[in-house]
Amino acid sequence: MRNTSLRLLIGATAATGVLMTGGPAQAACLVTLDHGHVDVVGLAYEDGALEIAVHDESGAEEVEYAPEDVRLRALPGAKTTIPADPSYAFLGTAGKPVWILPEVQDPDLLWAGFGAEELESGVLQNDEVDVSFLSVKGPGRLAVYTDDVFGAPETVLVDSGDGLPDTVDLHAGEHTHANWAFTKAGTYTVKVKAAAHLAANGSPVSSRVVTYTFEVQK
Repeated sequence: MRNTSLRLLIGATAATGVLMTGGPAQAACLVTLDHGHVDVVGLAYEDGALEIAVHDESGAEEVEYAPEDVRLRALPGAKTTIPADPSYAFLGTAGKPVWILPEVQDPDLLWAGFGAEELESGVLQNDEVDVSFLSVKGPGRLAVYTDDVFGAPETVLVDSGDGLPDTVDLHAGEHTHANWAFTKAGTYTVKVKAAAHLAANGSPVSSRVVTYTFEVQK
């Protein structure tokens, strides 16, 4: 299990979208997102609870979806091979295929990030939210990690191959991106929950457990 603080890139946006709230989606057709700027984990605090939504910022206006309403797709162009550099060993054997949605934007692929711009400073203790990756089911492993200035792995935030849950610490006002790596093609379901404490009285607050669907294409 891992608890990792993610304080890399702080920003703010004024974009406002339509949030689909409530329980798991019952929609017959999922919205497919396969390129452009998408904050996979977008946080908000409303009506006494934390909320997790997918923020699609690929168009002229931001749109927000419940995670269950979205299919997040890694296109064939995301496929590469694991480098021989030992720092990539957490992804598996060097030379084996891996599909990576990169930390640095590629206009032809999904640019998957974390967004906490909607959280107001001072509402939560230390302005902090713990985002826990509870489970990953799929044909392979999921790893989420950041690069150093030279483009090599720096911090492994999530690695389903060495045991879950893994927890990523986000802070109010933050917006950042990471590499999302999948070791095999196929469909993955990922369960995530957010938790924090109120600054005013220390009371715990949390989100419901949300479920993401990633489709990794050969």
